Amino acid sequence: MDTNLQKYMAFIKTAEYSSFTRAAEILHYSQSGISRMIHDLEKEWNIQLLERSHGSVSLTSDGLQIFPQIKTLCAEYEKLQMQVDELKGLQTGLIRIGAFSSVATHWLPNIIRAFQKDYPNISYEIVVGDYAEIETWIQEGRVDCGFVHLPIHTELETIFLEQDQIVAVLPADHQLVNKEKLSVSDLCHDPFMLLERGVKSEVTTLFEQYHVTPNICFTTWDDYTVMSMVESGLGISATPRLILTRMPYNIVIKELDPPAYRSICIAIKSKKSASLAVKRFLEYLDYRHGDKIE
Repeated sequence: MDTNLQKYMAFIKTAEYSSFTRAAEILHYSQSGISRMIHDLEKEWNIQLLERSHGSVSLTSDGLQIFPQIKTLCAEYEKLQMQVDELKGLQTGLIRIGAFSSVATHWLPNIIRAFQKDYPNISYEIVVGDYAEIETWIQEGRVDCGFVHLPIHTELETIFLEQDQIVAVLPADHQLVNKEKLSVSDLCHDPFMLLERGVKSEVTTLFEQYHVTPNICFTTWDDYTVMSMVESGLGISATPRLILTRMPYNIVIKELDPPAYRSICIAIKSKKSASLAVKRFLEYLDYRHGDKIE
């Protein structure tokens, strides 16, 4: 890559993640190398692009003005590189993936392992966030594709993957453990641990659908924190079953009656304009459970 483009990419990633360290990890440089490239840009242009503070960086007013043009320039370079890759075959490439935590933990390793067997020189950038963040990242071009749930709120192309069942989670000694299935209203009598961040979760939507109000006493986006608190008897919860895969806690899982699900899909801005690496990656999604689904 041209030296100036390297500097531009260093600037873009540092600005996007507000971190020299994170940019260095993604671009496979040292932190000092990233800092030096941005310093060289600032010296060359005689403007300050980033405001440095304790452990974080942010765009200056000059940086804000110049950021869109630099991002466009790098995007055009990536399009050129994509065309070159397609002409010579899938030898190298980068796939940027947005995913929520349970997919990143339980699906992506299987998919990438299968993909790497056939395309060992492809690199990956995985960004973890909530559904709304991932949709935004796809629209803005920060990631090439992303795992979200249906329905989505933007004009993106989607590929449906799986119905993930919503289940109740109880302490091992809870009074409801002997009940075969639970109703949504059964979840409203105890302190409730809500797994949610930013936008409404599937569980919140489920409560609204049945016009019941849980006794929410704790809200977090961390799966393990919720399960640990449930195990300790501090309350109950409900969560998609995928989150509970290999969950190391002494808790009881109960199905709901009637059953409830979230619909998981992968979204992309346009399959037609996607890079060859991304197009091939989409063909390997059936490996998400370790073995290809027939």
